[in-house]
Amino acid sequence: MQILVLNSGSSSIKFQVIKMPSEVVICKGLIERIGLDNSSIHYEAKGVDTTVVKRLSNHKEGLQAVTTMLMHSELGVLEHPNEITVVAHRVVHGGSQFDQPTIIDETVLAAVERLSSLAPLHNPANATGINVAAELFKEATQVAVFDTAFHQTLPEKAYRYAIPKHLADEHHIRVYGFHGTSHKYVSEKAISHLKKASSKIISIHLGNGCSMTAIKDAKSVDHSLGFSPTNGLIMGTRSGDIDHAVVFYLMDSLGLSSQEVNDLLQKQSGLLGLTGYSDLRDVQKEADKGNRDCQLALEMISYRIKKFIGSYIALLNGVDALIFTAGIGENSNVLRAMICSDMEGLGIHIDTEKNKQKVADLLEIQKVNATTKILVIQTNEELEIAKQAFELVS
Repeated sequence: MQILVLNSGSSSIKFQVIKMPSEVVICKGLIERIGLDNSSIHYEAKGVDTTVVKRLSNHKEGLQAVTTMLMHSELGVLEHPNEITVVAHRVVHGGSQFDQPTIIDETVLAAVERLSSLAPLHNPANATGINVAAELFKEATQVAVFDTAFHQTLPEKAYRYAIPKHLADEHHIRVYGFHGTSHKYVSEKAISHLKKASSKIISIHLGNGCSMTAIKDAKSVDHSLGFSPTNGLIMGTRSGDIDHAVVFYLMDSLGLSSQEVNDLLQKQSGLLGLTGYSDLRDVQKEADKGNRDCQLALEMISYRIKKFIGSYIALLNGVDALIFTAGIGENSNVLRAMICSDMEGLGIHIDTEKNKQKVADLLEIQKVNATTKILVIQTNEELEIAKQAFELVS
């Protein structure tokens, strides 16, 4: 069967058509910088790479661009939408209701939309993808694969918040965790590479959204994101960790509404708030030119990641490997070097020359004889989603 995988991020859409169970990729593509003037469509099929720069105001326009490419007269891979058997969607927030891949019906879609308040940059885009795909691929089974599922193994001491117990229990207020599909995929690749029955891994997913997971024996045991994908690390437009008193100050002293504060912390903060740029590639270019705001942003990102590495090594009682993955993690040797510098006391020794190499699937960048592996692993959330969807419908 042919499965169309749609992976809608906060400012991007990755897609692949994958033939299962052979796992052959028929075509793949990436739409990025959605909402900006320089939105771009990258598409690979039939041995041809195509890039089109075109403003895409929102995810709906992006998804329509995807279907246009899939049925393009020359580069398309479909003659008719019915050739797609399954459309598998990455859905960011599944709450406590979904811990497995799920066939989408009206009830599931309503739940995805209801959880949008907890993932406002993602679940609305996921719901849009589901609705648009249902219109375009009428005969296909729609499947949701949830980012939160991998983190259902978090122990209670890790997922509990120190708030009144009855509120937490009645309203399901807890750490859910995100980017689970990516963390699961790269950690399994790392475990296979390490050839160790018991493993201690720290997975660092750095894209427009960022998160870290402590993984012991293939299970998520702690995670940087929580009730929603807003805390933890500094991200493209999200602040990451912040004293909650700042929220009350913004509301009580500056007169902002709760919605205005939410928008500020989710859509106007992070790299964008620090530098005016939400894309790390732009931040790095400006930092190289001497822009102090951009230089400071890079320092702040790496500083916060270092703190999480230290805390995760403590709770794991050591670490076998660090993993860098996702758009920034795989491509920014500058940030990797900043994060791993001055970490020798924790057994982390980066090799400067290896770090400059291009990653093809998996790359080791630690120094010879270093006790901790530093791995750059290309994530493939789309393949992981296709595998889970195929298992569900077969």
